[in-house]
Amino acid sequence: MRGPSGRIARFGRRVHPGRNPLARAGDRVEALLLLLAVAGAFLAIPFAAAFGSDTYAAQTARAAQERATRHPATAVSLAAAAGQPYSTDGAGAPAAQATVPAAWFDARGARHTGDVLADPGSPAGTHVPIWLDSRGELAGEPLSAATSAADGVFAAILLWAAITGALAGLYATARFVLTRFHAAAWDRAWSQARHDSRF
Repeated sequence: MRGPSGRIARFGRRVHPGRNPLARAGDRVEALLLLLAVAGAFLAIPFAAAFGSDTYAAQTARAAQERATRHPATAVSLAAAAGQPYSTDGAGAPAAQATVPAAWFDARGARHTGDVLADPGSPAGTHVPIWLDSRGELAGEPLSAATSAADGVFAAILLWAAITGALAGLYATARFVLTRFHAAAWDRAWSQARHDSRF
């Protein structure tokens, strides 16, 4: 039987050899290991979900802290941005933004300078949106709620995939060992049968 139903039937026979007289002890051990691997993958789901939830909570707290200590501002570029910047990934595609020197004022009115990202080819004097920390220094944009949620989901999926991959690797290793053991036992039995047939 071919197709999904055939694969399901083979999987069922592998998991539950039953009272099949052709089933070897190693086949039953392999079935037990496969059941443990599948059960482990299912049991890992709540642990992965809890880990993802903790990650989301941590990222949400971080986002709140960043929103409380950072604020948007506007910088003015002091030089024209390069007109034909290219990315460094080897593809030769134009980069989305170029680095230019700029100046801005903090909440106390103090002037600051530094490098900011501006659109390629933009002239000097271009207004560039930036984020500042409590000291008026450049800072990254605070994490968004969508980013926090995505981080939590990704962390849960990554942990579950790691656990499932480890279980699959252990099962594959055990199956390889059992297969080698069966092959060696078959070779010994075949050699003994050939030896007995001579007498």
